[in-house]
Formats: sequence, structure tokens, C-alpha cells
Amino acid sequence: MGENKENKIDSGLLLDLLKKEMMPAMGCTEPAAAALCGAKAHELAGEAEVIRLVVTASHGMVKNAMGVSIPSSEKRGLCSAVALGFAVGSSSDWLSLLSKLNDDQKKEAEGIRTELVIVQDVPSLYVSVRAECADGGYAVATISGAHDRFSHMEANGKVIADLPLESENGHGDSLSMLMDLTFDDVIGFADAIDESELGFIKEAVNTNIRISDFSAHEHFGLEVGKTMLEGIPEPVVTLKDAFSKGAALAAAGSDARMGGCPMPVIINSGSGNQGITVTVPVKVVADYLKSSDDKTARAVCISEFIGLILTAHKTRLSALCGVFTAAIGTACAWVYLLGGDSAMMSRALNTMVGNLAGIICDGAKGTCALKIYSSLECASMSVRLALKGLSPGAESGIVGNRISETISNLSRLCNEGMRETDRTVVSIMTGKAR
Repeated sequence: MGENKENKIDSGLLLDLLKKEMMPAMGCTEPAAAALCGAKAHELAGEAEVIRLVVTASHGMVKNAMGVSIPSSEKRGLCSAVALGFAVGSSSDWLSLLSKLNDDQKKEAEGIRTELVIVQDVPSLYVSVRAECADGGYAVATISGAHDRFSHMEANGKVIADLPLESENGHGDSLSMLMDLTFDDVIGFADAIDESELGFIKEAVNTNIRISDFSAHEHFGLEVGKTMLEGIPEPVVTLKDAFSKGAALAAAGSDARMGGCPMPVIINSGSGNQGITVTVPVKVVADYLKSSDDKTARAVCISEFIGLILTAHKTRLSALCGVFTAAIGTACAWVYLLGGDSAMMSRALNTMVGNLAGIICDGAKGTCALKIYSSLECASMSVRLALKGLSPGAESGIVGNRISETISNLSRLCNEGMRETDRTVVSIMTGKAR
């Protein structure tokens, strides 16, 4: 986050970006993106008989699709997602296309021959599907930089789209324009949004609360959320209980989502788990504080943007767990709801970084719920310390003298220091699958 920079971004552009980022997705977004790529390859191939799909993907895409259930299917993995998307054959439903799988499509996907190739020197978010046809023709669809960004499309030698795999600033989209925004900028933007523009944020909260509430009464995965809700009074009677309930409900949403629950989630930074993390706990604490719906939506706006800003500093798929940075956004939203200011948000961020920096991403799977719960428990501790004026200083590890320095150090840890960690994680995971 920048400090005292001029030429801040136009508020209309920020609102458009937020609307673009807060899209619905069915299931984990990496398999969803792979399915979308498969569907587009089918569209490009047309009526030709396809004999094989060659799936080329980054380590990050393979990692995040390996252990997670695909909605409406018992399948897992990138190739299964591509085959299912190809069987659907239409990209019109975008990242929610797997929500309408029928038995005929699942049966068709079973018979599709696929081959996976893991490649280096591509963006962390990269998947390409080449459909090879019986008549010697082919079609290629490539997604990179963002979960729904087609950077290359061609059919039988005719190039339909050809963009850089990612932009010069390291992103395939416009997140990098957020990197110089300060906490004060984000608070000012959230407070200034016209009431008539808050509807999409309120609906996002309601969508994510629905899957969390549903999971709290069902059996998904490790049942982290359902178990952690035990013993919390209803309604909650203390702020501490509200923090704990928020963490537990968010974990419940992840339990369901990672378990293949066919309910949509509104994403953040391309991730449903991050989308749940920046919305559900904010709503729970806002309800405890009896905040208005508009105040709650403005708080969620803050958590959404802080999550996006931190993603801009580390890329969407990285070795650093995304729900950790999303939980920093939630901590800032909690500070806002409790009447705190940007200085208190900075203290909360420093405490989060001083505590859990380095939490690895080892793919999308049932244990994401554990990381959501742990990160949000850390967030509540950070907020409680921040409200008392307490946080670690630059003498503590990678915490900086200024908030921008802390974020820069976190970015270096992720983008430089954890690069080999990511390769090792993928090596371990693919080794288990052999």
C-alpha cells in the first residue's frame, strides 16, 4: 500500500473493478477456470470429432485442483474439470458452468481422452486446452493471469485472440492499479459509495452467508465450521463470541465449497474461500454490533479491497495462502465497524504479518477450512490488540517501519522467498498421486 501518493484512482473505476471481481463461481475457481477453458475449446472446435484434449497448466493450477471436489461430480483434478467443461460445450455460464451438469454430460466426460503437461515459465494462473480432431484439425483455448481471462484462442491455424500471458506489471488484469492505495483511500472510497450502489455488495454477503449457514447443519469435509460453532451461544452475547462465530461460519462455508456443495459463492481475488473470508465474518460481527445494512456493506467493501490490494502484491495463485491475506482485509473491516481508524488497521496488519506470515498454500482441499478458521482467529486477536494501541514494530521479523514496508516485505517473502517452497509443495503432492 502506498503512502501519500498523488493521482489516486477514479472512484468510478474502483467501483467497476470491485463489481468485476465480485463474481459468482460454482465450486473451487481453479477447476472452474479449467472447465471454462475446456468449454471454450469445444466451441472453437465446432462440430469436428475431437479425439484428445491436451491440458497444459502451471504448478499452481495443478496444485489447486488436485484435492478439491468438483460440484455435481465425484471427480477431482484439472483434467476431470477440463473434460466436464468440454462435455458441457458452452462457456456462457462462465465460472458457474459446472452448476448445470447432467448425467449425459458426466458420462460423455468419462470417455474423453485427456493428457496433462505441467509447464514452467508461465504465470501461476495458467491453463491451456488443445483439442485435437480426427480430421487433423485442432482448437486451442488458453486462460492466464485471471480465472476468466482468455489470453489466446485459435482454431486450425486461425488466431482469434492473442494477448500477453500477463501484463507487464505481472497481472493479467487491473489489480496492480490498486497497489498504491492507502487505508485512508479505501476507507474514503467505502464511505463515499452512494447507497444505491451498495446492492451488489449486500447480495454477495447474502450469497456467502447462505452456503455457510447451510454447511453449519450438514456434513461436509472435516466439519471444521460445524464443530467450532459448538458452544457458541445463539445469539452471541460478547464481541469475542461474535469473532469466533464469524470464523466458524466462514470455515463452514469452505467445508461445503471444498466438499463439492452445488451452491454459488461470490469470490475475491478469484477465490471463493477468500470471498467467504472477507464477507461472512464481517456480517456476523456487524450483526452483533447492530450495524445498519449500509454500514455492513461499506465494511465489506473495505475487506474486499484490502484483500484485492494484498493479492496485487503477491499474485492470485502463490505459495502464500490467500485466506491469510483475505483475513487481513476482514481484520480491517472489523476495525472499521468498531469505530477504529487507518492507524488501527495498520497495527492489525502488522500483527497478522508478525504472527502468520509464511502460511503455505498446499492447494484447494478440505483443510482450507482449517486455515480460514486459524487466520480469522489471528485476525480477531490482531484487532483486539490494535484497539488497545498494540502491535509489533520493525524490530520484529519482517514487520517494517511503515505499513508500506511491511507489505513490501510480505510480497518479497511470497514472490522471492517462497518460490522454491511452492515447487516443493507441488512435487510432494504430485508424488503422492503417482
